[in-house]
Amino acid sequence: MTMIKTPPVLSASTIVGDKVRNRAQEVIGSIKELMIDTGTGRIAYAVLDFGGFLGIHNKLFAVPWAALTVYGEEKCLVMDADQELLKTAEGFDQSDWPDFADQRWGARIHHHYSASPYWE
Repeated sequence: MTMIKTPPVLSASTIVGDKVRNRAQEVIGSIKELMIDTGTGRIAYAVLDFGGFLGIHNKLFAVPWAALTVYGEEKCLVMDADQELLKTAEGFDQSDWPDFADQRWGARIHHHYSASPYWE
């Protein structure tokens, strides 16, 4: 019988704080929070802190979970993002988070990262 390899199951606290790298292996930020769609139980977004990358300061960014690849053994996530994509991303202040349940907002975010909305 052939064993099917499944991805590991990780706790949210294991991922929060992990580095996010681009395909060139440059660290572009870290995971600040994971946003869960309680209706489906799926991770909808990762909230990234780009912490000074590209001159972006004190902003957080919601990235669709589908735009990230988890490398659990390396304790990092990778996203296919060039500098222009990150410079033009819609960010938010730590004291003023968006309504993550707003599908119009979510569609805009998914489109920016070329990801299909998870609810479709």
